[in-house]
Amino acid sequence: MAASSHRLKTHTQQPPPPQPQTQPQPQQPNRRSNTNAKRRKRRETLPPHVVSSDGPWCCATSSSVAASPPHARRAPAVIPQDQAEAVLITEVPPSASPSPLPMDASPAASPAASAAAAFSSPYPPYPSSYSKFNSALNAGLLNPMSPPPPPPLDKTRSSPTLFDMMANEQDYHPRPAVPPQLPLSGRAGAALAAASAQDRQLLLQERVAEIIGSCSPGNQLNDAESGDVRLTLTSKDGLTVSLNVHRNILVAHSRFFAAKLSDRWSKQQRSLPHIVEISDCDDVEVYVETLRLMYCKDLRRRLMREDVSRVLGILKVSASIAFDAGVLSCLEYLEAAPWAEDEEEKVASLLSQLHLDISGAEEVLKRVSLEMATCDAEEPNGGNGGEEILVRLIQVVLEGKDEKARREMKGLVSKMLRENNTASQCGGMVSGGGSNRGGDLSKESLYSACDGCLGSLRHHFALAAASDLTEAAQIARQADNLYWILDILIDRQIADDFLRTWACQAELSEMHPRVPAIHRYEVSRVTARLFVAVGKGQILVSKEARCLLLRTWLEPFYEDFGWMRRACKGLDRHVIEDGLANTILTLPLATQQEILLAWFDRFLNAGDDCPNIQRGFEVWWRRAFWRRNGEPDQQPPVLRITAAAAACENSC
Repeated sequence: MAASSHRLKTHTQQPPPPQPQTQPQPQQPNRRSNTNAKRRKRRETLPPHVVSSDGPWCCATSSSVAASPPHARRAPAVIPQDQAEAVLITEVPPSASPSPLPMDASPAASPAASAAAAFSSPYPPYPSSYSKFNSALNAGLLNPMSPPPPPPLDKTRSSPTLFDMMANEQDYHPRPAVPPQLPLSGRAGAALAAASAQDRQLLLQERVAEIIGSCSPGNQLNDAESGDVRLTLTSKDGLTVSLNVHRNILVAHSRFFAAKLSDRWSKQQRSLPHIVEISDCDDVEVYVETLRLMYCKDLRRRLMREDVSRVLGILKVSASIAFDAGVLSCLEYLEAAPWAEDEEEKVASLLSQLHLDISGAEEVLKRVSLEMATCDAEEPNGGNGGEEILVRLIQVVLEGKDEKARREMKGLVSKMLRENNTASQCGGMVSGGGSNRGGDLSKESLYSACDGCLGSLRHHFALAAASDLTEAAQIARQADNLYWILDILIDRQIADDFLRTWACQAELSEMHPRVPAIHRYEVSRVTARLFVAVGKGQILVSKEARCLLLRTWLEPFYEDFGWMRRACKGLDRHVIEDGLANTILTLPLATQQEILLAWFDRFLNAGDDCPNIQRGFEVWWRRAFWRRNGEPDQQPPVLRITAAAAACENSC
């Protein structure tokens, strides 16, 4: 009966009677009733809440917040799943957040919003634009632990914040378009030129002030009290500087001022200071520097602080005003100081312009002029010192002991000879007989060194062919020397005689098979260099000389090609093969056929140890058969000259 009565009361939705603690838990309908009752009671006790567009998500009224106890601001509680349906947030106005969810514009908060306000967020208040995020969060679409997104710019606000104005500066204050710069003319151009001249004038005054300020204590340069001459310096572009100087110092150090500021001139001046103006100065700053040297006791020590370019400027000014002590000090500085490579031309050019009759100038020029260095002593037998020095250098390189040093010095000497040869071709030097300024080398000197190497090679080659290998290493050494000299001759376009001489070395060619390949392959490098030069047109000799070269050295070259390919570092076999093919193709067609057919048989048996001149073989084949057999009936070309062309030629 008790159970049925209980069900009846539940059906009529009346609150159940209180149960003692010892009784079991009520059934599910009673639990729901208790939950609903608790909700209604909590809603009645909670203060009213409102939703504002500028306030927090759900905030209580000021009075309610003030009256709320401290425990009301605790961390948010976890809402049970069955109570999640009561947590609904309304927002106003609808335009603030275009959410697809239904929105309520009423200023009054719903009971569900009041319930949500009980679980206040620990985050600081956010604007109404976060309502969409908050709605999605409570709907289960977002992670509750993720922070809210940054607020977008609220363009409905009447007074944006300073941060908004800075972030959207272009929206609030769009920058005007910069008009294109046009060339200034008329008054604008004149004003700009005047401003530029004023800036340069101020810069000059600052530099002059630095020069005067660096004077030693007691220096009277630009002393207004003791100076009796007001010297004004004007440059070619109109810049002016005025200094207070002393007549007695200028007259004592400069013959130019001694003539201009004489006693007679001084008596004619009625007032002090005397006004003197020097116009069209090349460099006013350097002129002031020169005047400061007149007030110094130790000029050389003062010049040690300057560079070569500044000293050259001081030397020019000192020579123009006949400041002999300044000229001598500048020359002593230039003679002792190191120069850069680009400063040598400046020194030599300035000294040539000044024509100084001082021994110091000759000492300076001896550093850059060989003629000045040898003018004190006559050369014995009237020989050319520059050529003798180069011949000596070449001889030292050819006889050097250290192979690494020999290679480096060969490159250096070759570079110097190449530069001299280029200057000679430009007209700066004369090659051959006579005086060779700058150290040029004549053809006779080069071939003299070449003959010495060739004679030594024959000697050691004969010893090696006779099975005497004690000095067999000299074969490779002398062959390398010949290769180097041949490069120099080819670069100077005077290697024709070398090719003829090498083609006539039948004795060396006959001894070649009796010398071990490890010692002889360097000789074939000389032959290969000749093939490349002939194939590129760097050596132009007669047909007989080219045929003799191939007849003498082609077989030894074939025998050593494998050794050259494996032992010579940096050997470009393709360049050598192209050079050999082109050399063969310069001969008559019958000679080409003889040589190329012999090569065809050798290549099939030797493979990579034989040079591959297949391209030359194809060219010969087309020349000999393809064109002739492919076009049997073609008539020879007929030269036709029009009447107009003939008349024009006759009139000419």
